[in-house]
This record gives sequence, C-alpha cells and structure tokens, in this order.
Amino acid sequence: MSETWTFVCATAELLPGEMKSTFDEVTGTPIVVFNLDGELYALEDQCTHEEFELSSGTFDTEEGSIECVLHSARFDVRDGRALCAPAYTAVPKFPVKREFDGVWTRDDRD
Repeated sequence: MSETWTFVCATAELLPGEMKSTFDEVTGTPIVVFNLDGELYALEDQCTHEEFELSSGTFDTEEGSIECVLHSARFDVRDGRALCAPAYTAVPKFPVKREFDGVWTRDDRD
C-alpha cells in the first residue's frame, strides 16, 4: 500500500466534467481522477474486461460513468462498479483529496 500521495494537478486544472490521469509514485499504478459536479473520484485507469486505459474513453457526466473505447464496457466513476457487459468486475477505487491548491491521489490497496 502506498502511503505517499501523488500530485495530479492544480485544483483549477480539473473542472467539473473533466478527468486527469497520473501514476501512483510508489506503486506505478495508473489512476484517473474525475470531477463529477464538483466532487472528485479516482479509479484505476484500467478496464477490468481488457487491460486498456479508461482515460481514453468517454466520461458521461449525466450518468457519472466512464466508457472504455475498446468494447464499450462502462463503469460508475463514484465507486468503480461495472455497469454493463462485457465488464463484470469493478475497477479499484482510490482516495482523492484537495490540499495545498492541488488534487492528490494514491493507490491504497494492501
């Protein structure tokens, strides 16, 4: 588990409806952070159906989902749960915070 928070971007650079990707500095895990109506959420930036970056997909702010461009699997950005086939496994969710005028995240899995 990484206890080191990774800087994603300045708070002003992640507006509602936008997403930014980064890598956890300790584990090297790709993470994508979403701003959904002012609330921040972070998921592993990898589809659980096939290993492909979710940040290449479409962020639907009405549904609060991200759609993988490979096979159209969709995931809820708030909790990572799979919303439709071909994905059945949730994407890991990570903590995210605003601090020192920045957005921070980390891979907190054991």
